[in-house]
Amino acid sequence: MEFLGGFRIWVLTLCLIFQSGYGFYLPGSYPLKHVVGDDLSVKVNSITSIDTEMPFSYYSLPFCKPQGGVKDSAENLGELLMGDRIENSPYLFKMYKNQTDVFLCQTDPLTDDQFKTLKERIDEMYQVNLILDNLPAIRYTKKEGYPLRWTGYPVGINVKGSYYVFNHLKFKVLVHKYEETNVASVMGTGDAAGVMSSIGKQELDVPGYMVVGFEVVPCSPLHKVDLVKNLKMYEKYPNPVQCDPTSVSMQINKGQPIVFTYEVTFEESDIKWPSRWDAYLKMEGSKVHWFSILNSLMVITFLAGIVLVIFLRTVRRDLTRYEELDKEAQAQMNEELSGWKLVVGDVFRAPANPALLCIMVGDGVQLLGMGIVTILFAALGFMSPASRGTLITGMLFFYMILGVAAGYVAVRLWRTICCGDHRGWVSVSWKAACFFPGIAFLILTTLNFLLWGSGSTGAIPFLLFVILLLLWFCISVPLTLVGGYFGAKAPHIEYPVRTNQIPREIPPQKYPSWLLVLGAGTLPFGTLFIELFFIMSSLWMGRVYYVFGFLFIVLVLLVVVCAEVSLVLTYMHLCVEDWKWWWKSFFASGSVALYIFLYSINYLIFDLKSLSGPVSATLYLGYSLFMVLAIMFTTGTVGFLSSFWFVHYLFSSVKLD
Repeated sequence: MEFLGGFRIWVLTLCLIFQSGYGFYLPGSYPLKHVVGDDLSVKVNSITSIDTEMPFSYYSLPFCKPQGGVKDSAENLGELLMGDRIENSPYLFKMYKNQTDVFLCQTDPLTDDQFKTLKERIDEMYQVNLILDNLPAIRYTKKEGYPLRWTGYPVGINVKGSYYVFNHLKFKVLVHKYEETNVASVMGTGDAAGVMSSIGKQELDVPGYMVVGFEVVPCSPLHKVDLVKNLKMYEKYPNPVQCDPTSVSMQINKGQPIVFTYEVTFEESDIKWPSRWDAYLKMEGSKVHWFSILNSLMVITFLAGIVLVIFLRTVRRDLTRYEELDKEAQAQMNEELSGWKLVVGDVFRAPANPALLCIMVGDGVQLLGMGIVTILFAALGFMSPASRGTLITGMLFFYMILGVAAGYVAVRLWRTICCGDHRGWVSVSWKAACFFPGIAFLILTTLNFLLWGSGSTGAIPFLLFVILLLLWFCISVPLTLVGGYFGAKAPHIEYPVRTNQIPREIPPQKYPSWLLVLGAGTLPFGTLFIELFFIMSSLWMGRVYYVFGFLFIVLVLLVVVCAEVSLVLTYMHLCVEDWKWWWKSFFASGSVALYIFLYSINYLIFDLKSLSGPVSATLYLGYSLFMVLAIMFTTGTVGFLSSFWFVHYLFSSVKLD
């Protein structure tokens, strides 16, 4: 009764929170009120390109710098790992005050290196990313009559061998009138109302606005250097600037400076503050996502039918017939056993490299838990793109915490294989803490050297490298050892049958068993290949992916398919008297990673045709390999655990001596 009472209190509290409507915001995601005339500062992020996948600092190009010097904004762990470098910029607005023909600066004459770098960035289609009040600048274009939207704007354009830079920016800032929430109406009346009415009463009387949209139109007008010799930053350019996005005039040449200007207009919008990210998060093709889910459900239904046939018609029928016989008939039947019943004395024989299997299953449980919890939190809105880097930071946090689960599962499985012997559990849990992170560290360090050599902001700074190592060895490893300790103390899983001293010879098979194992990965791949396209587009094409609800459903379906595929394949191997099912059950579902890697290569060849240079291709393949290994550990673990449960259940249902 006490539990039910506490549960009701929690439900009532949640209802009160959500009943407060638009007055409730997630931490770090609250509106900022700006009074007319307040300063609005634009920030710059790293320039990016889908042609190279290597971000660079905004000020690596000859752009105008702020008067007080370049200053880095505070960045979290996820932002640094993603290659974001947010800095201040010289673009300065006044809330709800339109400005035209604002002179920004005249650069120094372009040196040979600057001219060469600028041409390379234009050829590689680099985009400049601006941020105002945490909103990225968005650009609207049309292609064949269809409206397109982009975040950021190109550095310049190459027209028949001549290079032009976009030196004039036309900004439009959408604002919405600030709506003060009546906290007293949520908390109650009486004292609360009196307190709230006395706090900040003067501030509530001042009209304010919230930024709900930030649009940019880049132009390339020809500015005359002679007209700006005596101008200072933010003064008015002598001649009216005509911003025509369909024509370009500001050609760059060695030894010549570039003049930058901008204009800004404010427009009141009906968009409310909680909806201001809708323009970025709109993802077309929701019907395609539903088709992907229906496709997965069809595969699951097909496999579930096979599993039911195995359980109901085959296994149950055999067990029922066996239990109905008397002892003499049972003894005679034991002599005539066939199929899976023949391997009763070998089915739980320890596999080759048992420690490695335990380590991989433990790491797979850790990765699976991290994926489920992260996607669930993201689907509930706790990892909004408004809070940059929270997705990566959350993944790292959950991964470290779930080291307890990795150590527990790895050590308990190790003790089960060793029939209760707890010796070596420290070694197993230590290796589980270092195996997958060690592989990831090796891959990412190699790629990081490539990024360092290219001068990209995507390279992890040395200090961050040290922090990641400290997180690994000071948090993740100890937690994994703690999980291993509990796994060593927990009772091991007892086998329902005894294992013979002499292993049974496996009869020759018509088809190689590994061929079936590799072919089994096609079914899990069929459940996710449609969603995989959207994820790849988000990772490599700069598109925002935020349909985590769909992704969570697909993940659940993938887990079910992997379990069913591995279970069916294990039963098929046992029926042909192949008792070496341990590793095959792992790779039966884990082989989906092979098809994902092949799909990644296909995506590189046909969808990322413009990817330039061997460094970019190496980065793409390296990150794809890292992703594929994580998927193999996760799906393989699901398949192995489901097969282990099935085999244990199957042989515990009948006693064969």
